[in-house]
Parts: sequence; structure tokens; C-alpha cells
Amino acid sequence: MKLHPLSIPVRAVSRAVGVAWAFIFAGFAFAGGDPVLLSGVVVLVVLVLAALAGYEVAYYRRFDYELTDDSLDIASGVFSRREREIPLRRVQNVDVTRSFVARLLGIAVVDVETAGGGGTEANLRFVGGEEADRLQEAIREKRAALQREESAEAASEEAEAAEPTAGGETLFELSDRDLLLYGALSFDPRLASGVVALATFLAPTFGDRVSLSGLGVAAVVGLAVVAALGLWAASAVARIVQFYGFRLRRVGDDLRYERGLLSRRDGTIPLSKLQTVAVEENVLMRRWGFASLAVETAGYAPGSQPSGGSEAAIPIAPREDVLSLARTLEPFHDFEVERPPERARKRYVRRYLLAGLAVVAAGVAVDQFLASVPWYAAGVLLLLAWPAARLSHRHRGYELGPDHVVTQGGFWNRSTRIVPYRRIQTVIRRQTVFQRRWRLATVIFDTAGSRSISAGDAAALDRDEDDADDVAVTVRDRVLDVVYEREHDDGTTD
Repeated sequence: MKLHPLSIPVRAVSRAVGVAWAFIFAGFAFAGGDPVLLSGVVVLVVLVLAALAGYEVAYYRRFDYELTDDSLDIASGVFSRREREIPLRRVQNVDVTRSFVARLLGIAVVDVETAGGGGTEANLRFVGGEEADRLQEAIREKRAALQREESAEAASEEAEAAEPTAGGETLFELSDRDLLLYGALSFDPRLASGVVALATFLAPTFGDRVSLSGLGVAAVVGLAVVAALGLWAASAVARIVQFYGFRLRRVGDDLRYERGLLSRRDGTIPLSKLQTVAVEENVLMRRWGFASLAVETAGYAPGSQPSGGSEAAIPIAPREDVLSLARTLEPFHDFEVERPPERARKRYVRRYLLAGLAVVAAGVAVDQFLASVPWYAAGVLLLLAWPAARLSHRHRGYELGPDHVVTQGGFWNRSTRIVPYRRIQTVIRRQTVFQRRWRLATVIFDTAGSRSISAGDAAALDRDEDDADDVAVTVRDRVLDVVYEREHDDGTTD
């Protein structure tokens, strides 16, 4: 089968916009007012755009895909031919994304992710909207059929009873009120990097006109408050646009989510590959009794947020409702985590004092050699070291349950992660040179989830050395017991 014919102009325009602007900027920057040079730039731009259009036509003609009973076969390549056969057994997720323009044109992007792929295995950009829905549903059904065939324990009548209805069961819908609440109570720290970049760009222009030392501490604090409010408002708008119309359904053994205002995203989360359930609460959510639910699957962590990496199964809901839904996905026990020893809190105090002194020293250096700034305002960070250490200590801990290990960490965004013993692949006891001075160690519980790339695995942080040894040995024994029981039940061992 071929991509949608509209993929040619849409792909060509998306590529051409950036290229044309680059050439135009370079032309006016280096050609100045010389009409001959400007004409040459215009001719070059036209030739490049024609080449891009030709490339997209060739890409369309040489791109073919076919969905068979056990694989998705793709042949592509303009200059070199590439043929891929993606086994449906390995498919973890099929995402369908519709941008605002794509919805107007009736087309969509289909991304196919596989276990251990480390990225998108197949990208169909673009296919028709109905074709995207057909592919998503057909791949899910064929993958489920293959899994049922491989399961020796599944009886035929049980398989028929487990066949999902067309619409599935709706588990959660985000109302307009909750969407506004989610925007108000969440903050995307990535926006701060954009503000820093913008300030760096504008500093040479306005640096000579504005003197921070002349503004005074109150004015600087006022500017910081205004900037923080602006970031909060921008983050709220971004969250609202991203999670508009969020709905979570259970279709067979998969979770199906839909979200997005300008760009509509429709994807699946395979429960059979679920590795970790995470209850996440930033400081504002905790204050008002709300939380988010995120899940991690083997080899793939779809989408983004609330913390980056894995997909939000519930963006925001009362904490008890989040825990209730989490238990329907992965039944776990009631837990109460054990905090690190008291000397860990003393270590945090010293860490934050050193960080505060580093900021003060940097401010003094800037004031002496670059620009006059009220560096002494950073001294408040030294006073905050003690309460910051207490809060860090209070929000860290772990518990070993009968079937799961529970870890907790983070103050600004506290994450409580529930990991089944059957999903743990490696138990790591880690001790840094700084922990060694305080006789502390960390135990990491590694799973096949890919979220660890950005957020780290579940870990019992800053435990007493002896306690860390006991935790590592206990979890390893329980993991081995689970493996033995599974092999014994499968009849692979005597």
C-alpha cells in the first residue's frame, strides 16, 4: 500500500519552509542590497525547492507498506533501498497523531514502536485518517491473536470471552474543569530553558540600557516574580493544549488514550508489558490532594508527562481515585514507606549549603568581571539549606511488600513507584564516594522499562549500608522465587 497522495505537498512544504527561511536570511545578510546577488539567491532557493519537491515525489513512489498476519512490512528509500519486516509480536504501541493541518486535510501520522527499539521503528507520514485508525486497530487485534496462540493455558472459550468490544471500557475522562485545574497545578520546567535562552539573546541589546544594580533588590525580586508568573501561565496553556479531550479506555489487554487540541494523539499502552506504576504529585497537587498516574512498559515509554518519559494514564484526579485505578492495572498492597536514617538529612544540609555557596560565588564573579548584579540576594539560599534538607528527607523512602517493592522520592515532584518483583531484572547496590563518608548506599531496582533514560529506575535512596545489603539480598531472593515459581508452573523445571 502507498502513503496518502497529500503526503507529497505536506512533507515538501514542511521541509521547504525551514530551507527557504535559511536561504532568505543568508541572502539578505551577505548579499546586502546588491540586486545581482539577491537574484542569485532567489534562483538558488527556487532550485532547492524544486529539488525538495522532486525528492518527495520519489519518496512517495518508492514507499510501500503491507500489514500481514504476523508482521508489518515496509520498503522505502530514494537513493538506497531499505526493507523492514516488523514482527507484530514485538509491537508495543501504535500512535496516531493528527496535527491541526492534518485534520483539515484528513490525514494522520502513524508511529509504530517496538520492544527494545529505543525509538520509532516505523513512521508512516502521512496516511489517510481512516487508514490510520484501521492500521492501529488491525495491528492491535493481530498482535492479540498471536499472543493468544502462544499462550498454552488460554482456553478457546476464555479467549472468546476476553475479546473486547469495539469501543472498550472507558476508565477515565478529563473534564474541562479538571483540565483547567491540571493546567493551574502543573508546571513544565522545560519552558524555563526557553526563557533563559531568550534572556541570553536579548542581554547584549538591553544590557547597556538596564542596570540590575540600579534597580535594587525589590525591583529584581519583582521582575523574578513576574517572570515566574509568566512561566506558570505559559505552562498552564501548554498543558491545556496537550491534554485537551483526554480519555483513557481499556480495550482488551491494552489501554487506549486520546488527547490534544491542536495536535490530536491516539495511542495504546500494552498492559501485558507493564513494568512500573507511578503515582506522581507535584507540590501544588499534594497541597490540594491530587495526583497523576503514569505507567511504564517494556522497551517503550510513550508520549510525555507528567514527569517526562512515560505516558500519563491519568493526568490529574484525587489521590485516592488514582490509587484505585492503579490497583486495577497492577494490584498492590497498602504501603507506608520507611524514611532514610537521620544522618542522611545531615548530608543533605551540607549538600545544599555547598550549592548555595557555589551560587553566591558565581554571583560575586559575575559582579566583579561581567556586570553589576545584587549577588548578595543569593545568600537566602544558605538559610534555605535546613528546610530543604528536611523536606528531601521527609519525601524519600521505600517498602518491601509481599509482591511489590515501593520507592518514593522527590519534593517538588514526588514520585511513588510500585514495581512488581516479577518485573525486576537487576538489583544494583550503588555507593558514591560522598555516600561512603556517611555510611550510606542506594539500592536500584532495574526493569525493562525505558523511562530510566530520563528519570532513573526505582531506587531506595540513601539507606544505611547494612540495611542496603539486606534490601538487595531480600529483593534478589524474591525475584528468584518468582522466576522459579513461574518456571515450575510452566512445567519447564521438575
